[in-house]
Amino acid sequence: MPQRRKVALLIETSNTYARELLHGVRVWLREQKLWDIRLSEQGRGAGVPAWLCAWEGHGIIARVTGDRMAAALRTKGLPVVDVAAALPDPVFPRVATDSRAATQLAFDHLRERGFRHFAYCGDTRFWWSVQRERYFVAQVRAAGFDCAVFGPRAARTGSDAALEELARWLQGLPKPVGVLACYDVRGQQVLEACAEAGLAVPDVVAVIGVHNDELLCDLCEPPLTSVNPNARRAGYEAASLLARLMEGEKVPVEARLIEPVGVVQRQSTDVVAVDDPKVSAAVRYIRAHLTEGIGVGDVLRAVPISRTLLERKFKRLFGHTPHEHILRTKLARVRAMLVETDLPVALIAERMGFEHTEYLSVAFRREMGVTPSAYRQRQRPPTG
Repeated sequence: MPQRRKVALLIETSNTYARELLHGVRVWLREQKLWDIRLSEQGRGAGVPAWLCAWEGHGIIARVTGDRMAAALRTKGLPVVDVAAALPDPVFPRVATDSRAATQLAFDHLRERGFRHFAYCGDTRFWWSVQRERYFVAQVRAAGFDCAVFGPRAARTGSDAALEELARWLQGLPKPVGVLACYDVRGQQVLEACAEAGLAVPDVVAVIGVHNDELLCDLCEPPLTSVNPNARRAGYEAASLLARLMEGEKVPVEARLIEPVGVVQRQSTDVVAVDDPKVSAAVRYIRAHLTEGIGVGDVLRAVPISRTLLERKFKRLFGHTPHEHILRTKLARVRAMLVETDLPVALIAERMGFEHTEYLSVAFRREMGVTPSAYRQRQRPPTG
């Protein structure tokens, strides 16, 4: 009989991302059934619990939030897998969200809605927020635009003074502007500051967060669009990695990055941020009729304009043609359906208006580098 292992989970239960990590670990456990778990309720940044000092176990999965916590875990002399990105350099093997991919998804989402002004609102207490700022600013600038960054001076991010400071910063931005918040809590604060400043969302300021905390996003006014980071997959991979470590396998101390699922759109970015009425009407027609197998000809019949002029306008405002806009929007929905549903690829192709499954497969592979089936296998959160 394989030896049962005692494993401590130092993961907070106070937010959706952490709970999804725990879901992923649970799924791995259901497949393996070889661990006895020690888990105590704790909040973000709680550090090492008092019971760990005397605890006798075999391995730890932890949200390592600082140097002190890392040092305390090292003294245990046990295999550790870190499921946070709080430290610039990994101390233990790490499984975390691919922040570069997350910010790219957010930028593409805002860009496809026509935004030409961008801003980032972070939280300098967290390394992963600083990292996301760097990635987002670089991606915006690579596309030929400028990106404003909020550098708070107020001592506490949730205070009235901090909210007033954030509102003043938002008022000073060029409009309309697409704002990426480092995570959903910050996104909620940006929306509150917009209300304080009298800025209409999403017409004047569109806001997107990261982590897709469904309850928090739906409690926002308006509901907050967010990047789904696939935390459940991260938890599953962390459990698998710890099992290898506890078997004595040598694993490099490096970050293993989990690709986000995609953007979950809600009202906070439901806008076409272009002044051109013809282009705006074309984009709205594409969104409304996307599943009907439409082409550029259908768009031109709905929005009277010459094809050459429409293509010129799209390239100027979006950087691609109307045909590419239709395809990219379709493929974004296909990616979500592959991850979030059990529908066969052939049925997804039919529902998204592809005449043949092969057409979808070729277009998908050209865009993503893998087949739809391979993408589904790689991206789907484990469900048990």
